Amino acid sequence: MLVQQILGSKASQDIHWVKPGDAISDAARIMSENRIGTVVVSEDGRALAGILSERDIVREIGKTGAECLSNAVSTLMTSRIVTCVKSDDAHHVLAQMTEGRFRHLPVMEGEGMIGLISIGDVVKARLSELSMEKDALEGMIKGY
Repeated sequence: MLVQQILGSKASQDIHWVKPGDAISDAARIMSENRIGTVVVSEDGRALAGILSERDIVREIGKTGAECLSNAVSTLMTSRIVTCVKSDDAHHVLAQMTEGRFRHLPVMEGEGMIGLISIGDVVKARLSELSMEKDALEGMIKGY
């Protein structure tokens, strides 16, 4: 299965983003309101500057306390981001996410971001693929 198929099967294509100068508390509010685990950091909503996850925020609160919530997103975001393209295979993407220990992967087309997939999206797609393979094999064995 390809990333393009995973993107197409997602219920929502919404990408939530903040600007690098926004407060971390604003990013946390967006994540909470939308029940998401990450926001993309971008000046224009397309060019990728970084990514900020709930884990990043919680770890910083644990180190420095709640006062970090008033800091700019740019102080905490991950700026060296692994990305993928629509033609990447789900196996490859899942291996990248597992090896890199991250749960969200921006999907790029040229210099612009066209989507965001989570490890949950990839696992769901893979389970669906395995179920179809199982059904096909059962059909062949039973002679359907």
